[in-house]
Amino acid sequence: MTALTLSTAAASGLRADAIVVGVAKGAKGPVVAPGAEAVDKAYDGKLASVLETLGASGSEGEVTKLPAPSGFKAPVVVAVGLGAVPDNGDQGEKGDAYAPETLRRAAGAAARALAGSKKAAFALPLEDAENVAAVAEGALLGAYAFDAYKENGQNGRNAKNGKAPLAEVALLGAKPRDKGYRAAAERATAVTEELNRARDLINTPPNDLNPEAFAAVATAAAKEHGIKVQVLDEKALAKGGYGGILGVGAGSAAPPRLVKLSYTHPKANKHLAYVGKGITYDSGGISLKPAGHNETMKCDMSGAAAVFAAVVAAARLGLEVNVTGWLALAENMPSGSATRPGDVLRMYSGKTVEVLNTDAEGRLVLADALAKASEEKPDAIIDVATLTGAMVLALGSRTFGVMSNDDAFRTAVHETAEEAGEASWPMPLPSDLRKGMDSATADIANMGERMGGGLVAGLFLKEFVGEGITWAHLDIAGPAFNEQGPFGYTPKGGTGSAVRTLVRLAERTAAGDLG
Repeated sequence: MTALTLSTAAASGLRADAIVVGVAKGAKGPVVAPGAEAVDKAYDGKLASVLETLGASGSEGEVTKLPAPSGFKAPVVVAVGLGAVPDNGDQGEKGDAYAPETLRRAAGAAARALAGSKKAAFALPLEDAENVAAVAEGALLGAYAFDAYKENGQNGRNAKNGKAPLAEVALLGAKPRDKGYRAAAERATAVTEELNRARDLINTPPNDLNPEAFAAVATAAAKEHGIKVQVLDEKALAKGGYGGILGVGAGSAAPPRLVKLSYTHPKANKHLAYVGKGITYDSGGISLKPAGHNETMKCDMSGAAAVFAAVVAAARLGLEVNVTGWLALAENMPSGSATRPGDVLRMYSGKTVEVLNTDAEGRLVLADALAKASEEKPDAIIDVATLTGAMVLALGSRTFGVMSNDDAFRTAVHETAEEAGEASWPMPLPSDLRKGMDSATADIANMGERMGGGLVAGLFLKEFVGEGITWAHLDIAGPAFNEQGPFGYTPKGGTGSAVRTLVRLAERTAAGDLG
């Protein structure tokens, strides 16, 4: 992992490979952002003019490199675009109220651009602990690389075919002895390390990450951080009646697992349950996916990765809330033993499900885990899943949908996601769509109307949540895996979507902000 330090050193005297400054898009050209005053002064107050001459505009994510001023120990200045100058009403073009997400993305873009460097000093706006947290998170997430499978590569280090990630980030102007700044940096380190661990899991090839291997990773991490862990193997699942998880995993040579991670705090008076879809590879089963839709299906365990990371982060942060994570792990493959369209599964809850499409498998493993999680009567259950292509069609590739059986809780989850810097959108659960899942053979079918398929999936899951329990469903099918080029602090491949939202929900619950 990239190291993070806080520093009050002068920009000119710090030994580093680069000094990172912010530049915004003003009405008359680029504007140097707060935090870079000393650097600007070294350019005789003409840094903005020099950047404009080099073609910089201050647009979001834009990176411009130029030689450092005379007398600086760092040889390079890296100017990263912040987008439009914030309109604060009374501060004009020298306004400094940059949104945390703006700083997070800028720091991430700069960190990516500095791959191969040993140390960079970030002279971005750091007026308060919130800004420190944002810049730290962005830099640590932007420095991520997954090169474990490249020749001589190990976690991005010494990779023959690529540069190692930025090794150290120093935040200039962040006092190391300030308790607020130090706490923000420590939180950022814990959350980003676990989020990057989730990215590693998502990016790991499915021949190396089957349900058993995922369970082993979770078990090792749980023991390291004082989290109780329980793993149900195929025999225990059969004995317990987990027909959904077993049905999905029936066609694979790698049997399924249900992993329970329990973080408890002696002073906690609230309990959250997180449930993650963990399909380590999804071929579609007998309802085989068409050509061109299989190549990225190692990412179908992104929900379970997010839940795993969030529980470990909660433990590392010592949050005063009990958090239980449920990882529903299976591999969905076609074979002579696979579940067929038309089969009926008896779920853990006792309900029977007619399987009309074996590629609608995520809701089957989640249904068993939701029913099991409900037995503990948590204050709320949140499930996370790369569940439907319909949600991608509705919201695109950067926004996840939020559904709930409680409108106020859905709003709270949406607001929490936005606060954490993750784009989300509240979605309805129209009762009229439930009829489409009626089955003449079983209690319910796993498919309903094609239109509104993401909402239909949410309605299916709702059937397996215990009575009176507040529940929300996050469909992260769009943002979980980035198939395009990297942007901001988001790499190509696994993104770790929903981790920050889940951690922030736990923090708000611990603080009593969610009731």
